[in-house]
Formats: sequence, structure tokens, C-alpha cells
Amino acid sequence: MLISGRKLLSARCLHLAITRPHKVIAFTPPLSCSPPKKHPSLSPSSAFSTRSTSPRMTLLYRETNGKSKVLVFGAGNFGSCLADHLADSSHEVFIWSRSPEIVQSLNKSHRNPEFLKEHVFPDNLKAVGPDFPSPELIQAMDVLLFAIPTEGVRENLTLLRPRLNKNKLPLIIFVNKGIEIGTHALTLDIICDTCGPDIAKVATFISGPSFAKEIVRRQPTSVSVASLSDEAAEQASELFHQPWFRCYTGGDPIGLELAGALKNVYAIAAGMADGLGYENNTRAMLITRGLAEMTRIGTAYGASPLTFLSLAGVGDLFLTCSSPTSRNYTVGFRLGKGEKLDHIIETLGSVAEGVSTAKGVKSIIDELGVKASIATGVYEVLYEGKNVEERASELLSTPSIRELDLPSTTGRPAQLLMKKLVLDNNC
Repeated sequence: MLISGRKLLSARCLHLAITRPHKVIAFTPPLSCSPPKKHPSLSPSSAFSTRSTSPRMTLLYRETNGKSKVLVFGAGNFGSCLADHLADSSHEVFIWSRSPEIVQSLNKSHRNPEFLKEHVFPDNLKAVGPDFPSPELIQAMDVLLFAIPTEGVRENLTLLRPRLNKNKLPLIIFVNKGIEIGTHALTLDIICDTCGPDIAKVATFISGPSFAKEIVRRQPTSVSVASLSDEAAEQASELFHQPWFRCYTGGDPIGLELAGALKNVYAIAAGMADGLGYENNTRAMLITRGLAEMTRIGTAYGASPLTFLSLAGVGDLFLTCSSPTSRNYTVGFRLGKGEKLDHIIETLGSVAEGVSTAKGVKSIIDELGVKASIATGVYEVLYEGKNVEERASELLSTPSIRELDLPSTTGRPAQLLMKKLVLDNNC
């Protein structure tokens, strides 16, 4: 697969051409601006490409008779449910955990003693660990699926890189949702830093409204699948797609990542509102205004505004903001009831990525100069000790503004990331 690019035209028009032997796919977040307006238009732009100096990579996906060897990193709720889904779809699945108890229990009784405790996992799901998987096991896999918190991605990819055969890459998929603390990096950026741009270009991301407990009960679920490589996105979709787990592909992994991270912050806000005693009208308001803020932030970052209308955008936002099953909603609800954040985190039992993401989002908002009152309010409650009820009253007292608007300047963070990926001196 040959990735090529050309000098970016402006802060409002980002172009990356992904060239294959038979076709060229244009990745264009945000979408082009013609004629000039105060915000990006929704008409797609043309692609520009020059020959890249990047080495040619082989994306190896050895599917035999519809069956693949899959290694899932992370045996939490989501990693376990996806491993269960793939094993039940006749794939040969391995799941890695740092917990010896989880490894032993999954192999002996086919149960996870810490997550989805009541579920019995398929016989063809094998657990490995607690040591990091060996090069021999990794190189025997067709698919590597990372279902670990964002804060652990860099460490695990650093361990993974020397174990990969770069000339015969497996399909690499990520399902985490969050922004790295400190660097404020998206996972795509972390992949580039740790594994190199050529691996990042074919990395695939899955996100959408998908509670683990419902997936293992085979409740119909749909997700977004995105990659800079159409080929990789299509392969990931084919791997997962079943009548009860439908996949829809796209070419904006930056937007998909941002949507998955941002919605957790707004889920905390929705939980706060419910905890304070507000009802359905208020929740609908928060979801809709949260979507407007997400789209504004994402477009300023360099994502396509259309991505926030997808399953990974409004779909996941609606689910996370409207269900007590959501960990982030639960954090907000308990804050609204007057509990302290430290106590909530200690007793939650699992990771609520919206808490750490709120800090990264605040930095991104400040850097981009984007107005996002709800996200800012969540940050102030979590990290500046502001009272939930008082902050909600302040938000409700703000003046009326234009309902829908996109920022006039867009794309700088995505431009920098694309420049890193393309490795073209002309960028």
C-alpha cells in the first residue's frame, strides 16, 4: 500500500490521497470551501497527490474460509464482549490479560471473574497472559484488536512494535475512546509515534453505540468503522459484520476518535443534570447542544462535520447520555447527587474515560479558540471544584446565541498529524 500526499492548501482544506494499484481514495476533513464562506461547506473536495517517499507496506489479512486468528488486547468489558462476538462468529480468538485470575478462569470455566461475570464465553476463546504476548503468537495472528484504556495504548504499542513483522502486517484495530493525558494526543497520533506512520496509515478504529452487556446478549448493534485505508476499514467491517452487529465504513478516523472521546464528557453532563433532578426536556437539550459543541470542536480540529452525524457521533452520544448503564453518565449522576469525585472513582469499579478526557478536551478547546460551554462546565466541576448546581445555573443563564455554526478557521491539529503521517517534505 502506497500512501502519498501534497502540500496542504489552507487551514480550511486538508487533503490526503491514499493511492492503491487500482484506485485513489481522498481523505478530506474538513470538507472543502468553495465559494468562500465563514465556515466549511459540505461539498467534497478533489484530491491532490504526489509520489511519496514512504516504503511500500504489505497489509496481510490471512482469512481462510471466512475464519481468522484474532488476538484481543484487554479483557475488560468491551474487549471481552468483542472477543466473545468474534469467537461466536467462528474465528479463532485469543484474549490477553495482565490478570492471572482472568486468564485462568477464562481457560478453565469460560467465565471472566471481573467483567460480564454471568456470561459464559465460547470454547474457542483462549486466554493468554499475564506476560505480554510473544513475537511468535503475534506474528501468527491475522488481526490484533486493542481494547485497552487510552492511557495504556502508548506503553502497549511500544512493546508491540519490535514483535511485528513490518512486511506482513496483521489488521490492527482500536476500540478505545479517549485523549491521552499530558500529550492530548489521539490514538492515531500515538500509533504514529510508537509504531511509525506506515502502520498508523492502515490502523482501523471502531466506535458507536455499543454497550458490552447487550452485545453478548446479541442485541442488534451498529458501529462505525474508519481508517485512512479503505481496504483496512472494509476488512475490519467484514470481520465483525453479523446480523446482530452491523458495520458501516468511513474514511475519517480523526472525527471518529474525537466523537468517541467527546461524547464521554457530555455523558457526564447528562448524568449531572439527572442527578440534580432535571428531566427529559433537559436531557434532550444537553444531547442536542452537546452534539453542536462536538461538531464545532471536531471541525476546528480538522474532522469532517458529517462524522458527528454518524453512529460514532450522535449515535454513541445519545446512548451514553441516556442510560444509567454508562459509566460516564454514572459519574455525572453521582456528582449531581453531591458525592465527591475521588469517592466516585474509587467505588466505580471500572474506568470512566470521560473524567480524564475532560482535561484534554479543555486544552484542545483553549488551543482552538472554540466556545464549548458545556464541556468547559464539566471540566470546572471535575478539576476546579465548582459546585454542580451553581455551574448548571450559570449555564442556563447565558444569553441566547446562534443555534448552529461552524468555526471559521479549521484543521490545524489534523494538518500537523497528516504531515507526520505523510512524511513528505512538501507538506
